[in-house]
Formats: sequence, structure tokens, C-alpha cells
Amino acid sequence: MNPWVCASLIAIAGSIGGVVNALLTDNGFVMPTRRSHVLCPGFISNVLVGAFAAFSSWAFYGSGASVELTQMSQRAQISLRFSALAGAFLVGVAGARWITNEADKMLLRESIKKAAEKKIPAEDCEELLNASPRQVLEAFERA
Repeated sequence: MNPWVCASLIAIAGSIGGVVNALLTDNGFVMPTRRSHVLCPGFISNVLVGAFAAFSSWAFYGSGASVELTQMSQRAQISLRFSALAGAFLVGVAGARWITNEADKMLLRESIKKAAEKKIPAEDCEELLNASPRQVLEAFERA
């Protein structure tokens, strides 16, 4: 099989993993935004990071690691198994989840800075315990 077709299929599987991560988060399919000096990755970033993570993993550790691109005539046969596609999907989810978690961590740090300046009623604090990092930051910005 052509190595570029294999690489494309792996990247597509990773992209689908990024879409699944976007569905699993509370943010959904939002565009990348900046909230209080924090870059929130959004749907597009999840897809791109998922594709890149899956391709990198396949190229470093999968059958893509044995491809010699400079020797076109003596290229080894490349196989693409369902296990490689499933692995690319999982790596795509994990890579996109990593970038989402980093953004959430930065949002929570920014929320703590805002909370230190505000006086929040006890009822609101109970609601904030179950809110997403983005919702917590928005609540402190409104207060």
C-alpha cells in the first residue's frame, strides 16, 4: 500500500478521535477562542491535534517507522491493519484530550486569580463546584 495513503488513513482516524474528544467535553463544537488571556482550543484544534498525534505515533512506533521515503524503488511493503487504525483513533482522542485538559487547567488558574478578588455568596460556590472550567471563569468575570 502507498505510504501516503496509509498516513492519510491514520491521520483521519486520529481526526475522528479529536471529534470524539470534542463530543466528550462540555464545550462541544466551539471555535478556538481566547478567554482572559487563555487560549481555548475548540473543535478545530482537537481535530488537528488528534490527527497529528495519531500520525506521529504511527510514524514513530507503527509500520510507518520502517518506511524509507528516499528509496522509492526499493520500498518495503507497508501493511495497515485495523489495530493500527484503532490505535490511531485512541491516540487521537488522548492527544486532543491532553490539549483540552491543559486549556482547562489554565482556565481554572485564571479563575482562582479572579476569585481572590471577589466576594462570592455560599449558594454560588455550591453551583461552581459542578461547573466546567469555562463556566467557572465566566461566573467570576460576571461577579
